Amino acid sequence: MLNRVILIGRLTRDPELRYTPAGVAVTQFTLAVDRPFTNQQSQQREADFINIVTWRQLAEQCANYLRKGRLTAVEGRIQVRNYDNNEGKRVYVTEVIADNVRFLESANSANNQREEAPPFQDEGGGRNYGGAGSSGGSRNSGGNARTNSDPFSDDGKPIDISDDDLPF
Repeated sequence: MLNRVILIGRLTRDPELRYTPAGVAVTQFTLAVDRPFTNQQSQQREADFINIVTWRQLAEQCANYLRKGRLTAVEGRIQVRNYDNNEGKRVYVTEVIADNVRFLESANSANNQREEAPPFQDEGGGRNYGGAGSSGGSRNSGGNARTNSDPFSDDGKPIDISDDDLPF
């Protein structure tokens, strides 16, 4: 079975950070994702508004560095849950549980004065959650070597490779 989603869109509002009674961080936000076609009447693109949920360290990173209007990539899985509301009707909620979020714009280009998110290693799953321009944490765009243990990272410096090291 496969349940995998990759989305790129803009946040419709600032993320909401909350904590469970056990102290686990959870952040919710909505991503506006443009449809690939235009509306017949107004020739404008329509968008889908997709609920995103992040947990633990990723939730705290999203709450600290994401803001309304910022272009963001989300990778995760679709989850459907249901509950009975106050009127006794069953309500179904479809959302994306994100396990990887990438900030695709710098804070300055989004008219945001916060500093850029440093890449960090999630202790639970071993995934990298990088800042803007990051490819899964393989590049350290902020010059912060805190968790960048990728031996193939160039850090913006020239790579010295002799012809003897090439396989062809």
